[in-house]
Amino acid sequence: MNEELKGLQPQKIFGFFGEILAIGRPSKKEEKMSQYLYDWGQKKGLETIRDQIGNVLIRKNATKGYENKASVCLQSHMDMVCEKNSDKAFDFERDVIETYVDNGWLRAKGTTLGADDGIGVATALAILDSDDIEHGDIECLFTVDEETGLSGAEALSEDMLKSRILINLDSEDEGEIFIGCAGGKDTVATLKYEKDGVPEGCAYYKVMVKGLKGGHSGDDINKGLACANKVLNRILWTIDRKYDIRLACFDGGNLRNAIAREAYAVIVADKKDVDLMKDIKALGDDIRFEFRSTEPDMQVVIEETEKPAFVIDVLTQDNLLNVLYACPHGVMAMSREIPNFVETSTNLASVKMDDEYIIVTTSQRSSVESAKQAACDRINACFSLVNADVWHGDGYPGWTPNPNSEILKVAEQSYERLFGKKPVVRAIHAGLECGLIGEKYESMDMISYGPTLRGVHSPDERLEIATVDMFWRHTLDILKNVPNK
Repeated sequence: MNEELKGLQPQKIFGFFGEILAIGRPSKKEEKMSQYLYDWGQKKGLETIRDQIGNVLIRKNATKGYENKASVCLQSHMDMVCEKNSDKAFDFERDVIETYVDNGWLRAKGTTLGADDGIGVATALAILDSDDIEHGDIECLFTVDEETGLSGAEALSEDMLKSRILINLDSEDEGEIFIGCAGGKDTVATLKYEKDGVPEGCAYYKVMVKGLKGGHSGDDINKGLACANKVLNRILWTIDRKYDIRLACFDGGNLRNAIAREAYAVIVADKKDVDLMKDIKALGDDIRFEFRSTEPDMQVVIEETEKPAFVIDVLTQDNLLNVLYACPHGVMAMSREIPNFVETSTNLASVKMDDEYIIVTTSQRSSVESAKQAACDRINACFSLVNADVWHGDGYPGWTPNPNSEILKVAEQSYERLFGKKPVVRAIHAGLECGLIGEKYESMDMISYGPTLRGVHSPDERLEIATVDMFWRHTLDILKNVPNK
């Protein structure tokens, strides 16, 4: 276990979290984590089930005197977003995540921490492992692949769960209880390119955008953060109009559900264009000034580099730079019913190249199904203008709020009783598995909450340590006070 975790409270949660940090669990590669959970449940003598996709369910009977309480499912996901700083050597499938404490926050060294949702998994295990907690029948559901497609929740059989109350342990704001979330869908465009020879008499440059905060493409989309892909493309588009550059490479962003933090391009320009580097730096300064309050660490760097093997054909280059400039990114609509709530957004997540194609991945979210589809159609129309091939993922549904939820009332009363103040009840623009689970179990009464996390889906991810104890106490009190069957 990381030494920093040994003194943190509640120790039972942080003890399990330390074990989780040593297990590779990238999305779609959760085999080790799934096996760990299955073996742990079996060793404890608890009813343990694993389905074909790797979801694990562990059941524990009610403590004495609580047999008449309604059964509760505690749900969390076992995978994590694997992002690291470009200068950090790290293998998420094999290496142990290194942690440190920074002014009341738990962080990782150069990588995502994985508290999303490792802290939810650890909390469920701590409850299953305890003999002194008062609760009715509980079942703990650990799903796979939440971060890249929610395929674990989607594959969940309709007869796996016995509970009709579900507490999702995957939210990131202590003191807030969530009762609804946005649905989402991916739109991916591909442009085929030809390889041209590199012109003679030229200089070769690498243009980099880095130092951005990144973050969650749902929860952070309205915070005025910069998208590295948009910043880099704006620079290239503007410089191309003055210097007629040739583009050899464009690489930006990584994950569909993360705002791009870094991007770079390799360009070829005439050696006579002596002011090109100066102009790029000046344009970078302008953009940095625009984002001075939200991206204080933004860097735009240009440096000479080696001669590339080829450049992209002129038509594809023009199409790419134009369509990326035109492609929307960020908030598309605010809710007309809920103050300060994002209804619809889109994220220009990544731009990658293989040997034949340029692949642009975007993701759309909305709490209104028709608006989600309209956002996808808008991205489709944009890329269709440059004859790109466009396809959409299957997507996932939103979770419609139920302000009359019985478990919500229990959670509200519990929080006020414990902490002397009312919790905030709201919906979230990020996606949660509750939407898919609610489709399969229509009578399921659901809420979601968690300790405070910031910078999720980026190496800036951090967990506010003091809120974990509040989260723990709140959860135990809810379990003690759930309605009778």
